[in-house]
Amino acid sequence: MDEAPIIYAVPVRELPGRMVRTVRTGRSPQGQRVGIAFTRPELLVAAMGADQQWEELCESALRGMLRPLGIDRIQVDPLLVAPPVDPGFGDRAAPTVPSRVPAAPVGPRAGADPVPVGA
Repeated sequence: MDEAPIIYAVPVRELPGRMVRTVRTGRSPQGQRVGIAFTRPELLVAAMGADQQWEELCESALRGMLRPLGIDRIQVDPLLVAPPVDPGFGDRAAPTVPSRVPAAPVGPRAGADPVPVGA
């Protein structure tokens, strides 16, 4: 008799301007890209917040969605998931020029007590 597939609560996000959802991914502490899945919706809410959208997926469906992204590892029940990075952050299509910051004056700050040498 075949066992029923494990169903995971998988965090998803909507793609802007489209009627499509995609699975959220993350990174392991070592920097490897990973899929994210939870064995219970309550664990997803505890790690990612109540406003995180999610879908029920079996492992094979999740792996099928991750494979084209080059991801072969699924992190199950992570305790904490960082919020997504702002899409405009690090956008290579629109590079930013760092603003020049005036150099700080050298010497004691105004109102600061001088520290004796050798103290």
